[in-house]
Amino acid sequence: MSLSVAIQMDPIAGVDIDADSTFRLAEEAQARGHRLFYYHPEDLAYDEGQVRATGWDLTVRRERGNHFSLGERRSMDMDDCDVVLLRQDPPFDMAYITNTHLLERVHPGTLVVNDPFWVRNCPEKLLVLDFPELSAPTMIARSIADLRAFKERHGDVILKPLYGNGGAGVFRLTPEDRNLNSLHELFSGVNREPLIMQKFLPAVSEGDKRVILVDGEPVGAINRVPAKGETRSNMHVGGRPEKTALTEREREICAAIGPVLKERGLVFVGIDVIGGVLTEINVTSPTGIQELERFDGVNIAEKVWQAIEARAAAD
Repeated sequence: MSLSVAIQMDPIAGVDIDADSTFRLAEEAQARGHRLFYYHPEDLAYDEGQVRATGWDLTVRRERGNHFSLGERRSMDMDDCDVVLLRQDPPFDMAYITNTHLLERVHPGTLVVNDPFWVRNCPEKLLVLDFPELSAPTMIARSIADLRAFKERHGDVILKPLYGNGGAGVFRLTPEDRNLNSLHELFSGVNREPLIMQKFLPAVSEGDKRVILVDGEPVGAINRVPAKGETRSNMHVGGRPEKTALTEREREICAAIGPVLKERGLVFVGIDVIGGVLTEINVTSPTGIQELERFDGVNIAEKVWQAIEARAAAD
């Protein structure tokens, strides 16, 4: 099966070919004989009943400084391709949400991965609320009084933007910390969105596991250990990836959420687990493929494409 694959992503020139999951998915798709077309999120448009994107035919190669070639810039009707990979990074803002609305107009005739309806309705820190028995005590609020009450109740907490990513804007507030008001003022000056506050999990010092699920099934995990003096374990901010194995508790978590992910067309998902507690379900642009492949010697990108190809054939 040779598919026409459009990839909606941020500029490819700046990706790290040894770490970027989108590059790895493009590389595997090309190896499987699929044809690649690449465009930026701002180049998706609705035009008199037709959703189209303006971009380039794409060839990728694993050569530092020479990892891609582009054809002539052209427009493609999204109805004319078989698969769209929705792979731009957050922020999950109104531009991101609008793109999911546009892509929803071509899906499932053109298979969009992950399903744009559920990407829009399952943001990373909100889908986890469907599984309170698996997750840490959580509050989502804009009111400083509500946030203060939660902090008083739990003492040691994490405060972060509801739609942030990559560890940006994440603060630990210990019982003695007096910065909640100032941080609330800072965040309120940036946007009108609520904040998310969670009980601090001391087990994060031993690592924050990223578990990758493909079509609802766990295919492996990496452990991300915070740098010395850091609370955040994200690799964007210096977290160190380590080889790990899934625990029985983590398999229980995957068994609980996996059917929901599969039913909603969330083919490639990365969940975060600290000390057996589910903290996030990442569906917009999850990462971790290349690290997991190096640690476990398993072709995770192949598993993703096998799932996509099966769905495309069924449609």
